[in-house]
Amino acid sequence: LVRLAAHPKVVAIGEAGLDYFYDKAPRDAQAQGFRNHIAAARETGLPLVIHSRDADADMADILEAETGKGAFPFILHCFSSGHRLAEIGVALGGYVSFSGILTFKNSAELRAIAADVPHDRLLVETDAPYLAPVPFRGKRNEPAYVAHTAKVLAETIGVSEAEIADLTTDNFFRLFGKMPRPVEQSA
Repeated sequence: LVRLAAHPKVVAIGEAGLDYFYDKAPRDAQAQGFRNHIAAARETGLPLVIHSRDADADMADILEAETGKGAFPFILHCFSSGHRLAEIGVALGGYVSFSGILTFKNSAELRAIAADVPHDRLLVETDAPYLAPVPFRGKRNEPAYVAHTAKVLAETIGVSEAEIADLTTDNFFRLFGKMPRPVEQSA
């Protein structure tokens, strides 16, 4: 991983993490693979894109133990976990990214979690082709639909759509430092 991450077009490590929803891989093997990815992120300084599904307690434990060995940049990708994991992730220096799930009618708890994430740690994403936001729920997700997720996030945290665009863009370029920022968007 470390050798491959040296390529100039590689801007992150992962997606890696724990998935207990399908639970097809032994949990100890998932944890070891995840720790290997953390080590690569720590060594390269590239952000780790973290997948966590139905594994909050183990994810929190691993993140706390591994950051104790040395910090590494990370993003809790397509966040749909609980409040505790978001709090721990942010406390350890991570970012929290919300997908179209945030727009779903039954996601009030997720919106409450998003409202508690510090603005400088918020991101939005599509997770395309999955998890299309309302009003496209159930259809193939497209990158352009991220605007719908951003709108709901803006409403949730009490800022304008322009402000959420600016702050999530700034957060993106801060996290993914290897990505060149277009000149016309430089802050």
